[in-house]
Amino acid sequence: MLSVDTTQLLKGVLDLAVLAVLRDDDGYGYDILRRLRTAGLTEIGDASVYGTLRRLFAAGYLTTYVVPSEEGPHRKYYALNPAGRTQLKQGGDVWREFASTMNTLLREPA
Repeated sequence: MLSVDTTQLLKGVLDLAVLAVLRDDDGYGYDILRRLRTAGLTEIGDASVYGTLRRLFAAGYLTTYVVPSEEGPHRKYYALNPAGRTQLKQGGDVWREFASTMNTLLREPA
């Protein structure tokens, strides 16, 4: 029996998901992970998110800044910059088209 491995699906859309959760609010690593899990991506691993943040920063889609914390170490916040917003828009357009195609293919016959 064929089963869909959601971890494989996540690999293809994690960049877009991280950009999406940063659309309205900046966030630090664990906060971004929590937001993704709250949105329903419960199987996402910590290392995947931190690696994605580093990759998106290196690609020029995010900026960072450090905020002191009274509860522990300083927190590195990530924010979308204009290139990141463009990437989010383009990635969202591609995703919606792809999802529409998949919905058509998966539609049960009448």
